[in-house]
Amino acid sequence: MSFMLVKDIMTKDPIKIDFQKTVLDACRIYKKQKVGCLIITKDDECIGIVTERDIIERTICDNKNPNTIQISEIMSSDIKTVHPLDNLEKAIEIMKENNIRKLPVIKDKNLIGIITVTDISKARPDLSDRFIETWVKPRWED
Repeated sequence: MSFMLVKDIMTKDPIKIDFQKTVLDACRIYKKQKVGCLIITKDDECIGIVTERDIIERTICDNKNPNTIQISEIMSSDIKTVHPLDNLEKAIEIMKENNIRKLPVIKDKNLIGIITVTDISKARPDLSDRFIETWVKPRWED
């Protein structure tokens, strides 16, 4: 089993959206970029993250107009991050402790990437089995 760092498997240059943009703007970016989440920025600083599920639950299900709601109103703002030189196990532990599947990668206060459960399962199938069995799989059954 080889030692891997976050930087070895992260997706570089994640897709960002300004905090003042609307949910509809975010939907258009999702359609064009085909990504699982968007990083919300203010003056190029990571201030939040939003997933497709957030859009559905916090806009559509709450009967809000995606054309008038700013993305900052529905984003998750208690952001957990990881450094590119952290090992994969640390990223997994942060994800498990915080019940999240996507983790922005920050270096010197700059967003340089994102690491996801999918990235981990592709790069390290040996970790993936243990990870899925202990955390992700039970959540899917909810």
